[in-house]
Amino acid sequence: MTGIAGQTGRATGSGDRDIKISFEFFPPKTAKMENNLWSAIEKLAPLQPSFVSVTYGAGGSTRERTHATVARIVNETDLLPAAHLTCVAASRDEVNTVIRSYRDAGVRHIVALRGDAQEGAGTPYVPHPDGYRNACDLTAGIREIGDFEISVAAYPEKHPDSVSVEADIDNLKAKIDTGATRAITQFFFDNDHYFRFVDRVRAAGVSAPIVPGIIPIHSFPQVARFAKQCGATIPAAIAERFDGLENDTETSHLLAAVVAAEQVMGLAEQGIDDFHFYTLNRANLVFAMCRCLGISPYAEDREPQAA
Repeated sequence: MTGIAGQTGRATGSGDRDIKISFEFFPPKTAKMENNLWSAIEKLAPLQPSFVSVTYGAGGSTRERTHATVARIVNETDLLPAAHLTCVAASRDEVNTVIRSYRDAGVRHIVALRGDAQEGAGTPYVPHPDGYRNACDLTAGIREIGDFEISVAAYPEKHPDSVSVEADIDNLKAKIDTGATRAITQFFFDNDHYFRFVDRVRAAGVSAPIVPGIIPIHSFPQVARFAKQCGATIPAAIAERFDGLENDTETSHLLAAVVAAEQVMGLAEQGIDDFHFYTLNRANLVFAMCRCLGISPYAEDREPQAA
């Protein structure tokens, strides 16, 4: 089955710049969530993302569901999937088995992450005694097993566990030097954080792409909790725009699309042309945001017909 096609159209950005996009989804827990996921994929596929990634739960809690979702994307669509993989609560042998299973399923792109502590945010991360220690170690292991494209995480406002921004950048450089091909940032809302971070990363000798990660604020309270956990700040001017909309989902979603599109356009004006969208499996919101950016699902931009 190839009913959900990734090659049905040409994604074009506004102006003269072509904008590349990729999407992140999470694996479904229920039959209803599975229907929502595949509806989201079907709606967003015509925008021709360069790839779509599927997340991996803490401690490998979604390992089977992640693998099943990625395998279905390979088998039933023309999209290129990227499977998330973490080091949490698994031995090297267990992780290597997952890597080989992705290779055998035709997956050629892995998002290599250390993962969060099993006990939750704010608790110390403890590596598995027989496992990969961190994302750099995991990247090296993936590279030994196959010729994968490897994406890793970057943190414009510093990873919460890092002792300093300098240490965070050193860690990113080590991941790239070990074999990662790109970094995707944690979401942020102030573009200055991204540009300052990229300047420092380039000064450290990292030349790999640093793709900005963008999340639409579909629910301000929920995204604010996400931001607190990962150390991302929300500017007061953005928070004020969502003030009073807690019970107005429709207006909140319209505003979320506009705010995210404004952020991406600000980045594009400074020469950024590759973006990773954290969809939270919410296709309508992400689709509207992409249309705000002039990204078209149509096969071609048609010339007006002569009378």
